[in-house]
Amino acid sequence: MTRRLSLLVNITGVGNHPGAWTLPDRAPDAYVDPDHHLRVARTAERGALDGVFLADIPALYGDIGKGPGQGLEPSMLLTYLAATTERIGVVFTGSTTFNEPYNLARRVLSLDHASRGRAGWNAVATFFPGAARNFGLDTVPDPGTRYRRAEEFIGLVHRLWDSWEGGALIADTDGARFADPGRIHSAGHTGEFFDVAGPLNVPRSPQGRPVTVQAGASPQGVALAGRFAEAVYTPLLDHEAARDYRARLAGQARRYGRDLSGIRLLPGLTPVIGSTEAEARARFAALEAGVHQDARQIARVARTLGLDPATPDPEAPLTEAQLSGPPPDGLPTGFFRTHAEIARREGLSLAGLAARTIGGHRSVIGTPERIADDITDWWSAGLVDGFTLLPDALPDGLDTFVDHVVPILRERGVFRHGYTGTTLRDHLGLPVPAPSYESSERKGATAR
Repeated sequence: MTRRLSLLVNITGVGNHPGAWTLPDRAPDAYVDPDHHLRVARTAERGALDGVFLADIPALYGDIGKGPGQGLEPSMLLTYLAATTERIGVVFTGSTTFNEPYNLARRVLSLDHASRGRAGWNAVATFFPGAARNFGLDTVPDPGTRYRRAEEFIGLVHRLWDSWEGGALIADTDGARFADPGRIHSAGHTGEFFDVAGPLNVPRSPQGRPVTVQAGASPQGVALAGRFAEAVYTPLLDHEAARDYRARLAGQARRYGRDLSGIRLLPGLTPVIGSTEAEARARFAALEAGVHQDARQIARVARTLGLDPATPDPEAPLTEAQLSGPPPDGLPTGFFRTHAEIARREGLSLAGLAARTIGGHRSVIGTPERIADDITDWWSAGLVDGFTLLPDALPDGLDTFVDHVVPILRERGVFRHGYTGTTLRDHLGLPVPAPSYESSERKGATAR
């Protein structure tokens, strides 16, 4: 199969930059407007991008006094987007910490049927203490417990998705046979965290199985991705970090008998686009001007590293003592690790590090040609399979990308001119995984 560039879009409310809501000519409350999200999804579909992605934290997170966050429940919103689009994939974030496998498996598979095979699930082991208190817990479980639960959870969801074989739904009206019970499999699961009988009451996915996405950057997250993920969303800030991550992911995949060719590495990327370099810089300056001083990029990077945002000299190279941790409470370990590693390798200051990232992910500020050059460079080098775009401000940030960057990628033969399949699995070029049950055909062959 010809290698292809993949592009997802993470719809981060009104934009990935915290100043996005302050720009002129936009509704600050668009983050709870389904039609705002629909406009973004239709733009992504117009560009033949692979899918739209919704992150989720089941809590009021961040400083709501200074700007919006994520609001609408993602499976509900994505069902609306799926019903009002035709080809774009829809990726739902669901926590393995604060859900039950049967219910989540049913929700995602229902979304998959509603979209005719365009759904994916981003499995996250949520670590936010505020979310824990919304589910009757004093705090989140320790990382080891969260990831053991996540591993059992994802494996069980896959087994539930495989409850029905492809030919289990017969719908034979003449013979009065609706389904073949012999092709419907119980989960029969008893584990450390869950006891689930099954089977699921929803037939098999139109794409064989919804696509599994994993967002971990910590060592436990990479191990989980190597075992289960078909696409990985993670912060990668330079080529060396991407090479290292890809090698670690490949090692974990081999550990579980998998090949890296069945996993799409799609790190986050925030493009800030202008028709000239000066215009792009002016756009970024306008975004920064719209937020409080303590929410600007240098302050955000300082907090990611667990440092005081009022560090006296943001232009001074960061010291080993400043980069040695531990990671700050309530923030992703993976974000801390990626920021500390690049600052250590390149001798960066807070200001230098801030110039490379927005919202914890890599940013590129420049013309459409520069953005296309950057994407082509990373993809052609085999470092990544594509990117998860986090536009700086929505909807115009994605409009500009689709109208001015995508045509350049197409001219270079990097990105498709239109959809060639109908499912998210088709768009990503992923095979259908082998089912987690022994099919009735194999059972019969063994008996004979």
